[in-house]
Amino acid sequence: MHARRARPGPGQESVWEYPRPPLVQPTDKTIEITFDGRVIARTNRALRVVETGHAPVYYVPLSDVQPGVLVAGDRVSYCDFKGEARYYHVVSARHRAPEAAWSYASPKPGYESLAGYVAFYPASMDSCLLDGEQAIPQPGRFHGGWVTADVVGPFIGEPGALGYS
Repeated sequence: MHARRARPGPGQESVWEYPRPPLVQPTDKTIEITFDGRVIARTNRALRVVETGHAPVYYVPLSDVQPGVLVAGDRVSYCDFKGEARYYHVVSARHRAPEAAWSYASPKPGYESLAGYVAFYPASMDSCLLDGEQAIPQPGRFHGGWVTADVVGPFIGEPGALGYS
């Protein structure tokens, strides 16, 4: 049984109208990410990746991330569209969030703009703000989408939203 797709209201997008393969879009919305009580990234030069059934994933320029908070991990995954992703631990003097961020150093053709950017799992951070609104993590550990008031689902990872149909 599939969950009923929500009808978008004014100013909202349905994640079921997003394309597959994913689309990379620049956004000038202000992204602010907090970990262990301090802002570790702030930008208005992010990239937004949208894909059918998924909440948008926001990629922050590495140059807008505080130095020393990303420590390369050993984990690697592969996306058929974007290519090989490498994971980072997010660290502070007191805390460590394992594999809480990822990037594509050498993305596949069509996704080259993601090089030099990093995405964060909202569930692993204190807060991920989009123009001041707290993002809610997309359900499921694998998904890094940011659920905000401007997107409606159901989202891949929720019961009843497991497929693309």
